[in-house]
Amino acid sequence: MFKKLASEALGLSDIGTIIQPKDYGSVDADDYLFHEDGEKIFFLIKSRKDEYCFTNLALIHVDGDSAVSSKRTIRRHDYADARIERVTIETAGTVDMDVELKFSIGGTAFSIDVRKQFLEQLKDVYKALIAIGRLQARDEDNRSHAFKVLGAMSSMYRIGQVGLPRDLPDQFNALLDNLNEAVHVRHTRRDFGEVFSRYIHG
Repeated sequence: MFKKLASEALGLSDIGTIIQPKDYGSVDADDYLFHEDGEKIFFLIKSRKDEYCFTNLALIHVDGDSAVSSKRTIRRHDYADARIERVTIETAGTVDMDVELKFSIGGTAFSIDVRKQFLEQLKDVYKALIAIGRLQARDEDNRSHAFKVLGAMSSMYRIGQVGLPRDLPDQFNALLDNLNEAVHVRHTRRDFGEVFSRYIHG
């Protein structure tokens, strides 16, 4: 405990702050957004060596080696490919100077320390991440159902079966088009801007 207090007092800790929207243009993560595709920042946590940038399409992690190094590694976690799970907030104790946001995305675990005066804003992104995870889970179930339907349809036509319809290739292609539409479009949400807008209040 004393080591943590001393570290904070000396400026050696890596506790993050919430960056205000008016300052988004000055952060490193902004350079790696797909602005051309309508990507925008909804929430950003910045520490002395890291940035955690939540956009409508992805989490962009600007990972610094250390606070004194200019070297950065940019890691992108697209929501369409990476499920958000195990979202928690650990609130501050009496002597703690930070709160902690924890979650995993695509199996990668994050634990982000944030100054405790930002707890109310952190609650907003906590809600948004849980809501995104729920929608992702529902999409995953729907994709599973689509593949089950494909299996049921394919079982109707066996190779070598007598009396197969002459337009079977056309039916197959139509089924494949519908499956791709269901799996990759209708049931794989890519843009969660609406969710962030609903829960994050600035």
